[in-house]
Amino acid sequence: MVNERNHLSDVGISHKVNIIGKGTVDLPMLQILQPDGSVHDDADMPDLSRDEALKIFRTMHYIRVLDERMVGAQRQGRISFYLACSGEEASTIGSAAALSENDMIMSQYREQGALAYRGYRTEQFMNQMFSNKLDPNKGRQMPIHYGDKALNFMTISSPLGTQIPQAAGYAYGQKMAGNEALTICYFGEGAASEGDFHAGLNMASVLNCPVIFFCRNNGYAISTPASEQFSGDGIASRGLGYGIKTIRVDGNDVLAVYLATQKAREIALKENCPVLIEAMTYRLAAHSTSDDPTGYRSKEEEQKWREKDPVQRFENWMKSKDWIDEAQHKQFVEQTRQDVLAAMKKAEQVDICEIDDLINDVYDTPPWHLREQLSQLKQHIRLYPEAYPKTAGRINHD
Repeated sequence: MVNERNHLSDVGISHKVNIIGKGTVDLPMLQILQPDGSVHDDADMPDLSRDEALKIFRTMHYIRVLDERMVGAQRQGRISFYLACSGEEASTIGSAAALSENDMIMSQYREQGALAYRGYRTEQFMNQMFSNKLDPNKGRQMPIHYGDKALNFMTISSPLGTQIPQAAGYAYGQKMAGNEALTICYFGEGAASEGDFHAGLNMASVLNCPVIFFCRNNGYAISTPASEQFSGDGIASRGLGYGIKTIRVDGNDVLAVYLATQKAREIALKENCPVLIEAMTYRLAAHSTSDDPTGYRSKEEEQKWREKDPVQRFENWMKSKDWIDEAQHKQFVEQTRQDVLAAMKKAEQVDICEIDDLINDVYDTPPWHLREQLSQLKQHIRLYPEAYPKTAGRINHD
């Protein structure tokens, strides 16, 4: 039977040309905390205990320390690549805090805060970034491509946007299994230009999948500003086009993000439907350690957003509640710095994986073409051992 609404038989009739233009649909942005950390008088407040708030707060500071140290490590040549989430901590950590530990997280590559909130340890971060023998992925991923089955955090993929249709499919499976759990899928507004975005949202809408699509709209797809990516009303308006319940939130306001995600989760599970959250935020750091943002944005623009720093905003609110002990906080930050540095030094001393591990774990027996490629790689390394100082001495010459 044809769905009448979608087949246009239940649509209002007009006898004049009725053109719907940009801005016709009002998509407001939820904000609870003002930039100085004070609460709007008429704001809805999430039910957040002091212990929960402290965990969020400390995770935000932990990630700032981790990002600072690992960007420095990349500059020193100790790791090959890094992506910092400075300026976006409220979006990733605030949303993760509103989830159940049984909910699946599918991230892009700037959600280390969500993983840390779930309990991923410093040594686990380091082992992955240094691609050593203790890395569960055996060094076969770029740094920051984390994954942890026990924490329900799907391993990150490099191709942009692939996690979006995958999230719809995984959430559909959760629904079919009768699980009281959903999937949250993180991506940037740049990834929303990929075809996978449209396929994933349409699939979730049609099949009624309990998934939260969480878009971090940080203003830039690497060096391309949002104004050159699309002319519509952000990403939220696209959710409406696919018949998806949609929330726009101040991504630098951790309380607003927490409340928005909490409500989205409630709706998604109760109604078995997708929800799109667009978090309006800003990337204070470079896109990655391979990027130089001075080539495409001004210091004045960055300073304007530093004044909306999500960490400082939340800290001001915590102080207004008298929920922070200054001495304990300073001790926590200093101890975190020491712990991160110690874990980094330890991880870089662990041996790297055997080169034969490159072709294991996919097939029961590696096929001929992979064995042949491995043999060619070993021959190449033998010819240029100086270019592969860690690997050259570990080749199995059989």
